[in-house]
Amino acid sequence: GETLVVGGDPDRGRGRGVAHVFTRGPGGAWRHQQALEPVDGSPKGGFGAAIVVEGDLLAVGAPGERGAGAVHLYRRQDGRWEQMQVLVPDDTVVVQGFGAALAWQGSHLLVGAPRSDRGAGAVLPYRQLDGRWVAGARLGGSGESDTTAALGSALALAGDLAFAGAPGADGGTGRVLAFTYDTARATWRATGSLAPFDGTRGGRFGSSLATTGDGLLVGAPSARGSGVVHAYTLDDGGVAAVRAVRTPDAEVDRGFGGAVAVADSIAVVGSAATAIGAGNALILVRRDGDWVPATHVESPPESLPSLTGPEVRCTDASAAGWECHDVDLVAFLPVSAIGGVRGMRLNDLWGWTDSTTGREYIIIGRSDGTSFVDMSDPAHPRYLGDLPMTPGSHAAVWRDMKVYRSHAYITADGAGQHGVQVFDLRRLRAVTTPETFSPDTVYTGIASAHNMVINEETGFGYVVGASGGGTTCGGGLHMLDLHEPRAPRFVGCFSDGVTGRRKTGYSHDAQCVVYRGPDRDYQGHEICIGANETALSLADVTDKGAPRGIATASYPNVAYAHQGWLSDDQRWFFSNDEIDEANGTEPNTRTLVWDLSDLDDPVLVTEYRATTTATDHNLYVRGRYMYQSNTGAGLRVIDVIDPAHPVEVGHFNTDREGTGGGTWSNYPYFASGVIPVTGGFAGIFLVRPRPAMVP
Repeated sequence: GETLVVGGDPDRGRGRGVAHVFTRGPGGAWRHQQALEPVDGSPKGGFGAAIVVEGDLLAVGAPGERGAGAVHLYRRQDGRWEQMQVLVPDDTVVVQGFGAALAWQGSHLLVGAPRSDRGAGAVLPYRQLDGRWVAGARLGGSGESDTTAALGSALALAGDLAFAGAPGADGGTGRVLAFTYDTARATWRATGSLAPFDGTRGGRFGSSLATTGDGLLVGAPSARGSGVVHAYTLDDGGVAAVRAVRTPDAEVDRGFGGAVAVADSIAVVGSAATAIGAGNALILVRRDGDWVPATHVESPPESLPSLTGPEVRCTDASAAGWECHDVDLVAFLPVSAIGGVRGMRLNDLWGWTDSTTGREYIIIGRSDGTSFVDMSDPAHPRYLGDLPMTPGSHAAVWRDMKVYRSHAYITADGAGQHGVQVFDLRRLRAVTTPETFSPDTVYTGIASAHNMVINEETGFGYVVGASGGGTTCGGGLHMLDLHEPRAPRFVGCFSDGVTGRRKTGYSHDAQCVVYRGPDRDYQGHEICIGANETALSLADVTDKGAPRGIATASYPNVAYAHQGWLSDDQRWFFSNDEIDEANGTEPNTRTLVWDLSDLDDPVLVTEYRATTTATDHNLYVRGRYMYQSNTGAGLRVIDVIDPAHPVEVGHFNTDREGTGGGTWSNYPYFASGVIPVTGGFAGIFLVRPRPAMVP
């Protein structure tokens, strides 16, 4: 066709969404024609989640709009698209996710609502009558069916046949329900269902659907590790299985069959999970009735240019195109310049100052490993090399690291058998050209873990959020003696069983210190403060053989207690909640300020709400300033000299539109005053705050 409509969200999931219309010119080039936005859509409405074009008519799904969802219908007139109708379900309590999938053919329009009936899902059919769309009887979802089925996640039409995917049915194996249109009664009736003909379980069969006129393709992106597409023939006798189509590169492709589209004898199958979500697509060609792999296609790796040399001062709210206030840009290195390949993103980071040479180094987590950068000359940072993930583990979004006695301790979450990598940072002194390193040792007492916590003063480490094998300690504190840096030794567990989503004491992150705060009962004790999903957990771990809980503390609208940090005097604790902004319970970025004068009774003093709506992530405190990384608003510098009344005094937004630069973390403890900030898919930023002092 000559029209292409692409859904997107310029606010990365936080906005109403947009649908961009492109038209193809005589030379084959695509030209942006129009941007469609919902006139009165709600925030996080998901406008553009599903799109279907039928000639001069267009339907755009918004499954989060108005709570239950909506479908916006447009007509093309004089080359412009004008809204003509908005469809909303009659029952906005039972029906949820309306508009998550669409199928349109002639006078029939099907709308998927996979969150309906508590997750069982449903399909709502419409037919065109006198220029308006009229709803028919809801298909599927009696309220008693499989509440994980998600019927309506994918839809397809072929004449009087309709197909609806239920990828969560049968414990995630998946099913496709078939319907036939009864012209005499003007209704759809159920005529059967399809299941994966190879018997594969857990494949999420029905995640995608496409019809070819005489055929049907069904995606099962979780089948057999990499995914499968099932091909069927359609004729007067019904539906018959033909074969399962697999990617020829199963070791690389992941999620094959998550999306599928067909035109004539060509099919395109998406593998959205390949390259940690960068994805690719396999083009299939139909020959003698079979679908044959032809070629892979993928987007080229996106990379911003490095920026080194003279420091870029923040003037007129900008530094080299990044929005800012009183924070200057010292240097920038893209992911590709520090060992990253297509699809890789940065996550956590930490720093190390060589006590012998005074040189400053950054330890940067990537999806597939760890990068080392020498920033002793911060205007010209130098990439030193890569420590790949542990062999046998797999790439994952989460990686964390801390330092003790010149050794880095590195964990990864959801990565399989990764363990804790131990790397002697003094090896970096001799590096002249980038190298690929091996760890000095790997601690295998755990498999995956979300974070690594170290108390450098006592020489003990605390693995938190462990899973997948080994001694997980319920996800709480897995305590390690690090006095022999290359030989970590397990010394015990602590978990507070009244906290965590599963009441196992799971700790997402923690800070452990020798306590010198105002509570005399605990001065000189080793205290850990954990962010445990549902609450804060305070524990005395001085005696590793008999650690004990001190207190727990929850707060209003808790969604996910994520991380926090003590003030220098250890009286105040600043914490964040990772999900409260995303789920809409908090309209603005929220930081919780706790008074820990009495460790047995933490007091929530205030909830600081920023002017941004971004999700807050890691924060650290140094002196009078808190340095907060926000995934959609960059680094925020907040004056907390009066802890009950925080004031933002500077920021640097790493998330320039289209760069994927949302920041995960920062490290404000270098003597140079330069702060490295990870920037997601973009790269590593070195910035220097110059905030005006608050009276």
